[in-house]
Amino acid sequence: MSELHRFLFEGQPVRGAIVRLTDAWTEMLRRRSDNTASGAYPQPVSELLGEMAAAGVLMQSGIKFNGALVLQIFGDGPVKLAVAEVQSDLGLRATASLQGDMTEVVEGAGLDVLVNLHGGGRCAITLDPKDKFPGQQPYQGVVPLVNAQGKKLDRLSDVLSHYMLQSEQLDAVLVLAANDQVAAGLLVQRMPVKGEGNIAAGAVQRDEEDQIGRNEDYNRIATLAASLTRDELLTLDVETILRRLFWEEPLLRFGPQQGDGGPRFHCSCSRERVGRMLNSLGVEEVDSILAEQGQIEVGCEFCGQQYRFDPVDAAQIFASPATGATPAPPAIH
Repeated sequence: MSELHRFLFEGQPVRGAIVRLTDAWTEMLRRRSDNTASGAYPQPVSELLGEMAAAGVLMQSGIKFNGALVLQIFGDGPVKLAVAEVQSDLGLRATASLQGDMTEVVEGAGLDVLVNLHGGGRCAITLDPKDKFPGQQPYQGVVPLVNAQGKKLDRLSDVLSHYMLQSEQLDAVLVLAANDQVAAGLLVQRMPVKGEGNIAAGAVQRDEEDQIGRNEDYNRIATLAASLTRDELLTLDVETILRRLFWEEPLLRFGPQQGDGGPRFHCSCSRERVGRMLNSLGVEEVDSILAEQGQIEVGCEFCGQQYRFDPVDAAQIFASPATGATPAPPAIH
């Protein structure tokens, strides 16, 4: 079962979270691999999407926001666009759009090869409110896939750490990994500090001394977090990881988020929505497709799930009252 664990380091302005996506992640991969039109993602692409999904959950869990956090990576490489979307209730989905030839992309290829081949790669994070005010637009931040010195970044974790430092002015360490069974991530982030030292005129020196101590605390914790390897993150359970990394640190842990309250796969597509879409096409159009192809295949362009309708299924659609609901934008094959 997929799970999210959040924790604080007692007495220190540092917070953390660790996520393991299991059933949620394998369901995403299954839907894409079962799609007869597209097939499974190449291994480097699926690993990138898994890391993005884990990172999206970690970032969404750290903000108070009612809506979707959308993480996008796009550029001029074989991967034209990769997207992970995480709702405030931790429902998530991910997809990628490919261009060009992936056959020469080696296993374990980084962002510099997949997305940022000629320097046009970008990372965008969008916060899309569920209940918008009139005229309200989603918030979006965009950064290039390079560090402060202009050097290409080949790991998603480095890109997002750089993004958080730029956009939130907060240091963070992010470790991400994914394979065909698990997508996982660990986030440790320095929190902003507010206290008497910031407002009392006579406490400037004391505040500076405290800040040095806080920096040392954070640097120690960040070094421990960064020592976590990819294999450890993918194979060890959460309890073992936290115990090995922070056994000397006082942790204040929140209850794990699992099941309906934790990260889980969710896509807005459904057979009912596709049926309403076919109903809106009309009997003549649907009969024409059936006469030509024998059945209708409709694939969700986001998750890849395919829905098939034979003549009997189609007849039932038009025998039922139309709901008038707006359909999802699937593609008819």
